[in-house]
Amino acid sequence: MEKKKKRLLLINPINPVDKGFVVSIPGRYPPLGLGYVAALTPSDWEVYILDEAFKPFAFRDADLVGFTAFTFTAPRAYELAAIYRERGIPTVLGGIHASMMPEEARQYMDAVVIGEAESAWPQLIADFEAGQMKNEYHGGLTDLKNLVKPRHDLFHPDYWFASIFTTRGCPSNCSFCSVTSFNGAKQRFRPVEEVLDEIAMVKQKLIFFVDDNIIGYGTEAREHALAIFKGMAERKLDKIWFSQASLNFGDNDELLQAASNAGCRMILLGIESEKAEQLKSAHKNFNLKRLDKYSTTFRNIHKHNIAVLGTFIFGLDGDNKQALYQRAEYILRSEVDAYQTTILTPLPGTTLYKQMVEDDRLLKTNFPADWSSFQFFRVNFKPKSMHPVELFETMVDIWSHIYRRRVIEWKAVKTFWNMRSWNLQLWFTRGWQATLWAYHTNWIYRNLIMGKSKKNRIRLGEQ
Repeated sequence: MEKKKKRLLLINPINPVDKGFVVSIPGRYPPLGLGYVAALTPSDWEVYILDEAFKPFAFRDADLVGFTAFTFTAPRAYELAAIYRERGIPTVLGGIHASMMPEEARQYMDAVVIGEAESAWPQLIADFEAGQMKNEYHGGLTDLKNLVKPRHDLFHPDYWFASIFTTRGCPSNCSFCSVTSFNGAKQRFRPVEEVLDEIAMVKQKLIFFVDDNIIGYGTEAREHALAIFKGMAERKLDKIWFSQASLNFGDNDELLQAASNAGCRMILLGIESEKAEQLKSAHKNFNLKRLDKYSTTFRNIHKHNIAVLGTFIFGLDGDNKQALYQRAEYILRSEVDAYQTTILTPLPGTTLYKQMVEDDRLLKTNFPADWSSFQFFRVNFKPKSMHPVELFETMVDIWSHIYRRRVIEWKAVKTFWNMRSWNLQLWFTRGWQATLWAYHTNWIYRNLIMGKSKKNRIRLGEQ
C-alpha cells in the first residue's frame, strides 16, 4: 500500500481591507519565496500554494502550514495562522517581517524562519518529520550556486509576470530599506547559465527580475548582468522584462544596448528626491553624487528604447509643503516616464524605523494590528516640518493632479517622443512597447492610489 503523502500548505496572505498593489492583476507578482520553499520540500510531500492575491481564503487541511508576509500583511498571516493552530496544525512564518520582528512572530506562529529560507527549510522539515520542530530557525546568506529552481508551476496561472532573481544583497543601506539587513551588504551572484535556464523554463512572456539592483556596482556585477543580457539574446528567449537598478544603469552604452536586445523595456530607478538635503536624510549617497546628472541618465536610457520608472518618496526629513509640490513639479517636467510616489514608511529592520522609535515619532504603535497601515500610502509618523494631516492632505492633492488621465496621456506622448530614433523599426517596436509599459504602470498607480485617498483621509482624521 502506497504511503500517504504529507501535506504542506503555503499561504500568501493579503490584507482583505487594503489590498495594496494587488488591487489590479498587472500589479501582482508571484510569491517567489514560497516557490523556493516548495522546491526544497521532499518529494513525499504534497505541496499547494493558497494565494489570496487571486482567491479568498478557504480552509484547506494540511499537516504543516507555511506563510510569507511583508510588514503590512503580517496581521493577516497571524489571523490565518490562528485558524490552523486552533485545530492543532503547526504553522511557520518566514520572510522579511518575521526576520525583522522574530519575537513578535513567535507569539503567533509555532516556528519562525529568520533570514533566507533555503539553508533553513530542509532542517525544519526534517525536525518536523521527527516530531521535534523548533520554534526558531536561522537561514544564513545562501550560496547561490546550484540553487534549486522555484516551483513556478505552483503559482496561480493568472500572474502576468514571472519573478526571477539574478543577485541578492545590496551595499547601499538606504535609511528606509531593510534589504541590507535581510540579504546582506555584499552582492551575491547566481551563475549565469542557471539564470538563463530558469528564464527559458517559465511560460510567461513578461518577467520581473526582482533584484534590488540588477547591475550592481563595480566590474564583477556589471559583467554578470551583461552576460545574462547577452545570453538571453543569444538563446532567443524572447522575453520582455523590467527590473530595478541604481542611476549607474545609464552609464554604459554596451550594457544598455544588451539589456534592450534582451527585452528590457523599463527600469525602476530609486530617485526618491531631486534635492540634496532630502537625499542626505535618506542616506542616498550614490544619488547625491549624481544629482546634476539625472537628466543625462534618463536620456541615455531612452536612447536604447527603455522607459524609466522613477520612485519618489514624500515626507522625508527636510520636506515641507512647498518641497512636496516642488517634487511633484519635478516629476512632471522631468524625463521620468512612470512614477511611483509614496509616503515615507518606517519599516522594521531599517535605520529609519530605529531612529523614529528612539525619537518617539511613530503615530501607529498598536502592533501587530497597526502593521496593516505600513503600506507606503499613509502617514505613520510625525514629520519634522509639518503636521501629519497636512502631509497627507497635500499628498491627496498632488496625487489627484499627477495621476489625472490627461497628465498620464501627456506623459505617454512625451515618452514615445523621447524614444525617437533614426531606426524607425526599433522606435515603433521597442519604443512603443516601452511607452505602453510606462503608460500602463501609471494607470496601475492611479488605480491604486486614487482608490485609497478618501478612505485614508478618514482614517488619518481618526488619529
